[in-house]
Amino acid sequence: MAWPVPIALEDPILPEIPFEACPIRASLGVLGKKWACLVLRDVAFFGDMSFTRLLRNNPGLTPRVLSMRLRDLRTEGLIERVVGPEKPRDIRYRITAQGRDAVPILTALIQYGMRHHADRVFEDREPRALSDVFPGRQERMLGRLAIFAEEVVTTREKDVTP
Repeated sequence: MAWPVPIALEDPILPEIPFEACPIRASLGVLGKKWACLVLRDVAFFGDMSFTRLLRNNPGLTPRVLSMRLRDLRTEGLIERVVGPEKPRDIRYRITAQGRDAVPILTALIQYGMRHHADRVFEDREPRALSDVFPGRQERMLGRLAIFAEEVVTTREKDVTP
């Protein structure tokens, strides 16, 4: 029996400098935990979030698990805990500079879901592009990857132009 032909016959993508450990595995140490990306999503995209609002936005998330994920994300430096100046009990969670570096990862998951799971994401079940759903916000959502995304779009447009 013959082996199936691979879909892409490109060269493997290997790093020029060898890794001591896989960076994806290291990143998933926190981001791969259940609810972590959804909690980070809420803090990153909705702004300062209270514990109660995070619970309300995520049906099925328990207070105990939310406490653990908030602690994990804080320890990793992705979010910070902010105590209200007037009310000490008014505690909010805010994205940090390091957390903003994770926003392009969340954006990639958003794009993947809109493209490949449109039947679950949109009422009309039609796939959408990021620019259709978040017009004018791609640079903020893609961060430093926005320049790369622009170059890829420009290159594709050149390839399509007769």
